[in-house]
Amino acid sequence: MVDGPSQSNKSLLYFQQFYSSLLLIFCIALIMGTIFTKQTHLAHDVHPAVAFFVLMIGIVWLTMVEGGQGAIVGLAPVNHELYKESHPKTYKTCVVAHKGDNLDRYLLGRQFMVILLVFTIHLAGEATGDVELWGLPQWIVSVFLTGAVAMILFTNMVGQLNSEINACHCMLDYMNNYFALFTFWVAMAIEFSGLLHTAYLTQRAVAYLAGKPVESKEPPRSLPQNLFFYGRCLLSLGVLGMSLAVTMVAIFSGQTKMWDSVPPGASLVIFFALLLVVGILEAMQIAYFAVSKLTKAEREQTYFAKKSCQLLFDNNARGLAAFMIGRQLSVVSCMFFVAKISSVSMDEGSENIFGVSDSIQKLFDTGLLGAIVTALIGSIPWRLIASAFPMFFVNNPVVYVFLRVCLFFEQTGICSGAWVLAAIHKKIEGFQRDEVYIGTAEERAAKGLGDDEDIQSVGSHGPHMYETGPMPKTLEEIEEAEEALQRKLDQINAHMTYLANEKQQVLKSQIDQTEEALLKQKAQLDEHLKYVEKEKLTLAEEGTGKTANDLSLKEEDIEKGTSDEEEVM
Repeated sequence: MVDGPSQSNKSLLYFQQFYSSLLLIFCIALIMGTIFTKQTHLAHDVHPAVAFFVLMIGIVWLTMVEGGQGAIVGLAPVNHELYKESHPKTYKTCVVAHKGDNLDRYLLGRQFMVILLVFTIHLAGEATGDVELWGLPQWIVSVFLTGAVAMILFTNMVGQLNSEINACHCMLDYMNNYFALFTFWVAMAIEFSGLLHTAYLTQRAVAYLAGKPVESKEPPRSLPQNLFFYGRCLLSLGVLGMSLAVTMVAIFSGQTKMWDSVPPGASLVIFFALLLVVGILEAMQIAYFAVSKLTKAEREQTYFAKKSCQLLFDNNARGLAAFMIGRQLSVVSCMFFVAKISSVSMDEGSENIFGVSDSIQKLFDTGLLGAIVTALIGSIPWRLIASAFPMFFVNNPVVYVFLRVCLFFEQTGICSGAWVLAAIHKKIEGFQRDEVYIGTAEERAAKGLGDDEDIQSVGSHGPHMYETGPMPKTLEEIEEAEEALQRKLDQINAHMTYLANEKQQVLKSQIDQTEEALLKQKAQLDEHLKYVEKEKLTLAEEGTGKTANDLSLKEEDIEKGTSDEEEVM
């Protein structure tokens, strides 16, 4: 996400940010009240304090996962040496992430982390049962708590949009911490576990259908490596099959967190419908970034493609930024309801699913299996398909309707509070735009350290987990970049002035010390000269000529030394 809300009227924009911020505060108050009155799943089953800390850890970690994706992908074309000294932790992350096929591996693990964290946040903070809170009207309770609107807005604005707003322009600063480095390695560990390797089978199937080979930046695997790879693919297929089986049994037996009034058959239909919606929304993001590389004539050959691209790319691609905001709100809304339907919730005294042990059943109850199903059916495959067949989605009338809905959500300004949060976060952390540290792409190219164009167009080499597209540049963005660079220049000029003053003070101090030392030495010589004069007179009176001559020579030496001092001074 790279631009603010699309309205040109600043007063409307400020109003949206104001009412959205108040709405966010209200939602947070409702969530905290629900937790500490033991009306969420985790607060009721364990303890409110546990639910609170799980919610906070989940939402903070989600901010890093969401912001980290934009930063790591955005820095992929940039020469690592440009920020090796200024941002060492960012360098440690990116030098590994951008090696070989690690970026695809990271994004695969990261996608599962997002889904799992949203499921965890749902478990800790969403209200359950017949909720009553502070005597609030029933319609408020139904909309914000039972309907999960409070949790959706809280997760979307605090856990996702706010971090993405800062990370898209301040990538170096955002990643320059050990929390980001730790998050990166967790995502890599998830991918390495093989839990999601079904996605690689999907990738090869899509590549075959598209007639595009899956290109790798690594040498061909050896026989042991292939055995390890395909062994994990089989493991992933087994885990996916088990997850689907458990989820289906839970839905048909009514042992989920879905509302009691919804029959199992309807729950099943809603479950797969929501997975379809999530998949389309995931595919839209990839497809739109993919076609952004095409010429206007190439991407507007059919009716719906032309209508979609005009909405997205006219006016400096402001529509693309607006879509990303509306899409994020739509995805997290769907995921919350998928989590409600797919999270197992066994009644007391009921038999465990498939007769598993209590410890395994508790694992089922965490929602982990629902997250696996969502990732491997409702998210990752759609990204790969859209990467290989972007025009299918751009020219689809159903997808066009989804685009309109996402743009409508953004136009309401309901998530504009994220911009306020992002501004506060940026101020506290002291984030600077990347241009301050490494210059623009043109400046880097002029120094012989230009960006890697092959990495920028990686999505064209067969189906991948991500696509990169143009960063919309508006007058406001350019002015913001100029202001950031001017602030940095002012800081440098101020520091230069300070150093010049310090230099003058140091030089003056050294001159004063030298002058004082010479004056002291001159005074000593004057005293000694007076002593010699006195001795000379005494000896002259006594008639000792030779000694007097010696004193005369010594006197001449002293006078010569005094004159030398005066010349120095």
